[in-house]
Amino acid sequence: MTLPEDLARCLVLNTVSAARTLLRRYDAKLKPFGVTVQQFSLLATIRYHPGEPVASLAHKVSLDRTSLTRNLDLLEAKALIRRVRSSGPARICELTETGEILLDQLLVEWQQAQREFLSGLTVADAETYLRVAKHLSKG
Repeated sequence: MTLPEDLARCLVLNTVSAARTLLRRYDAKLKPFGVTVQQFSLLATIRYHPGEPVASLAHKVSLDRTSLTRNLDLLEAKALIRRVRSSGPARICELTETGEILLDQLLVEWQQAQREFLSGLTVADAETYLRVAKHLSKG
């Protein structure tokens, strides 16, 4: 049985399908490095938003608090990050030297994966997709 046209054109169903496919593909690219897409995103967020309290990281990487804690625990167990007290009561995360080195490698892999995933799309297609995805992500 095929989906009726309305379901086949559903933004939510197509977005979920695209997200799962892209996550599987990116996770496969990052698997040799021992991290997931979510963990890569966390490492990059920690680097590029230094001093950001742990509580606000979840929002920046679109993770619920439980998933954030689980992923931070995994990154800390791999000695890629450390959690430290900031000047106030909040805790912050810092990349370790190992985390910095790994993130540099991951960024190279990510750039290559981006080029591969964008092949077959025009610049206009990619810009439209990003604009629409960002619009739909507002909430």
